[in-house]
Order: sequence, then structure tokens, then C-alpha cells
Amino acid sequence: MQPSPSLEWNLYQQMYLIRRMEENLLELFSQGLLFGTVHTCIGQEACAVGVVNAIDRSKDVVWSNHRGHGHYISYSDDLEGLIAEIMGKETGVCRGVGGSQHLHKDNFYTNGILGGTVACAVGSALAEKKKGTGAVAVVFFGDGCMGEGIVYESMNMAALWDVPILFVLEHNQYAQSTPTSLEHATDLVSRPKAFGVETREIKADNVIAVYKTAQECITRIRHTQKPMFLALHTYRYAPHSKGDDFRSEKEIDLHKRSDPLTHLRWALAQINERQVAALESKVDLRIEEAVHAATNANTLEWEKFIEGETQ
Repeated sequence: MQPSPSLEWNLYQQMYLIRRMEENLLELFSQGLLFGTVHTCIGQEACAVGVVNAIDRSKDVVWSNHRGHGHYISYSDDLEGLIAEIMGKETGVCRGVGGSQHLHKDNFYTNGILGGTVACAVGSALAEKKKGTGAVAVVFFGDGCMGEGIVYESMNMAALWDVPILFVLEHNQYAQSTPTSLEHATDLVSRPKAFGVETREIKADNVIAVYKTAQECITRIRHTQKPMFLALHTYRYAPHSKGDDFRSEKEIDLHKRSDPLTHLRWALAQINERQVAALESKVDLRIEEAVHAATNANTLEWEKFIEGETQ
């Protein structure tokens, strides 16, 4: 089945929103306006948008990680709450307490502990299965996370108990500043197969292809009530956090030739360039207004917050 034209425009809008938001966050950090650090997903937008749009947001559970802004925006479209949260404001989705790495809204959760969310996601999926909701859990993690033992313990239990979960590996080729080849001895995609977990892999440079593959996985999991593993080969263009980047500009520029955002924009511009420009202007204005609102919002008063929590 071919994707509808409206789907392509919707996915592009989400990807563009994530890209421009992340770029703005790096700028805000340089101005000293953020509460804590940020880890952007610039270049990886097709992973978040493609997978999250394949789930049923009314019941499925999403677990993200320290690089989770894209997942959160695609799930909730809560740009305003996210920016305020990262700026440490009371209007943030978690009142400015969670910051960049600890977000929660409806059935969306993140945590900064590497690998920890994988076990949490398996528990969530098992709970949904026991409740008979028909929900699927999705957990995002990077290739650096594949060095954590809890990931393999989680896969083992998911396979042993037939847990309805989709493990999503965003293989961006680096763990902070260490390339995969210097960290892992074998092919990462072969590892879940050792537990009998059915596996798919795809290059994440085409959001439609990611969406369709994720949709097939989610449908199959819902039918079989068994786990699956989806490896998305991607690349992040920005540093791990802010300045911890030792890659050459030549390497980054080479990967930018496969930029999923640029590719989809080109395709849509062939249909209607003015519509693309109008969409981007609308998104840029929304980000500007969200930053302005957060800048003028109240910062959480920790003393009052703690007193309220302990009463």
C-alpha cells in the first residue's frame, strides 16, 4: 500500500519540527538558558517519527532514553511543554523537575540511565499483556546501550515470557565519541536472534520506509504477542552532548548526503514548494513563540516544591 500524500506531509512536519527545535536547544544552551544538559537527535529524526507514527498512541507504551526529544515530540506534539521543561520552568511537562532526560506524559517515559529503560519497557509490556489491553511497548536505545548486560537480560525474559515489545536500536555508529567498531566485537543485529527474537533492519534515511517497516513489526507483535527487534541504521550530525565530538567534518558531511529530512523535503518540494515553505515558516514561528513563553514563565521554586511534596 502506498502512503497517502497527507501522511508524507505530516511526517515531514514532525521531522522538521524536531530538527529546528534541537538546533534551537543547542543555541539556548550556548546562551546559558537551559536547565542542565541536552543530547540532540539531529540526523536521526526518521527513526522517531517513523516508529512512533506506527503505534497506537491511545494505548501503546513508549520508553525513550537520554536522546529522547524526537520521540517525545512525535508522540505528544508537546513542543511547548518540552522546551519549558528543559529550561527548568514550572510550565514544563514535569514542572521543570525532570529536565531533558526524564520526561513523562501519558504512556511516554524516559530516563537517563543507560539500558535501564529496556528492562522497564519489558515490564510494561508484560503488564499490558496480563491486563489484556492489546497494547505493545516500544523501547528506543542506541548502539552504546548494547554494551549493557541488562539489555540482554531483558531480551531473554521478553522471549521467555512472550512479551509484546518492539526493541528499537537506533544504530548511530557511536557511543558518545567511541565508534561502534572499537566497542563491540560482533554484529549487533545478530545478538537478539540468539534469544529467538525475530529481527528486522533498515537504513533510516527514508521515513516512509521506516514507518512501513515499524508498522509491519507492530502488527505482527500484536498478533503473535511476542517480541521483535528493529535495527535502524542512522547517524547523528551533532555531538553526543555539546562539545564532545572528535569526528572529522568530512565524515559528517558524507553522512549528510543521506539526510532523511533533506530527501523528503526535496520530494515534497517537487509537488508544491510554496506549501513546504509555508509549513516550515509555521513551525519556525511556533518554536519562537514556545521559547518566548518559556523564557517568561516562572522557574520552579525548589523550596516550595519540596515542602509540598513532603506534606
